[in-house]
Amino acid sequence: KNLSFESFLDTTKTNAFLVIRNGVLTYEWYKDGFTGSDRFPSYSVAKTMTSLMIGRLIEEGKISESDRFIDYFPKLANESAFDRVTIKTLLDMQSGVGVSDDYPTGPQGWGVAIAQMYATTDIDWFMKNNRKMSFEPGSRSEYRSVDTMMLGMIIKKVTGMRIADYFQEEVWEKIGSEFQATWNVDRIDGTEKTFCCFNASARDYGRVGMLFLNGGYAGSTKVISKDWLNRLTNPVTTLDHDWGYGAQVWHPYPNVSMALGLYGQFIFIDSTTRTVIVKLSDNPPGSDTEKATAEVLYAISQLKS
Repeated sequence: KNLSFESFLDTTKTNAFLVIRNGVLTYEWYKDGFTGSDRFPSYSVAKTMTSLMIGRLIEEGKISESDRFIDYFPKLANESAFDRVTIKTLLDMQSGVGVSDDYPTGPQGWGVAIAQMYATTDIDWFMKNNRKMSFEPGSRSEYRSVDTMMLGMIIKKVTGMRIADYFQEEVWEKIGSEFQATWNVDRIDGTEKTFCCFNASARDYGRVGMLFLNGGYAGSTKVISKDWLNRLTNPVTTLDHDWGYGAQVWHPYPNVSMALGLYGQFIFIDSTTRTVIVKLSDNPPGSDTEKATAEVLYAISQLKS
């Protein structure tokens, strides 16, 4: 049915919505109680942020997509298919590590692995105790947040830095961010939860989206290499909703890249119209508005100026 745009924002529990067209912020809206300086959780939009760091490390020659996870964590080898998980299979949700993203409901739900990973105060302990496999790495594709967490562990190990500090130096400062961002960690002085827990302002999420339209550059500063931008903008497999996917980025339509988070977080990037849309929401658990919302964002991005 037809809805007014205001009703769409309300129905989909939107807290912030902005549109950037040809590098110009053409629309910006915040729900009462929120402002442009507020940090909004992104949930799995954090996965795309993690991929930006992986791309930097590959460009620097510090890692390769063919590297195995256990090359960096040999003590976690267990003589199973787990030992064959590579950075590439982690990037494309093809690792097969047996931590499903099926979030259950009710108090009993905290007993399943994905909920434990979200709540754990020790990521290293969690990985040590969750190395069972569901399928052979690379044999099929299934969206699993554990893949991105394992990428985060590699980033921390290779750089010898806090993930937040490496992200600050290699991405956040370079995009000309307007506000500070944060990562949730498993504990004080622990490890950032790279699969779920990055928090930033709506405008700064938009600045990340602009990198995709500007050849990986923010002004004259290169943030994403040409090769990695090509990796980010071309799907290699198909996941939920029959959307394309690759390197921690969704591709719901031709020439569209999208960072997507649980409860309605979007960075929607349409290269044909040079449009970035940021939508940050609070959809209730169990709601399924991703596909319908993406259709609306695509329609907006295709509007002629």
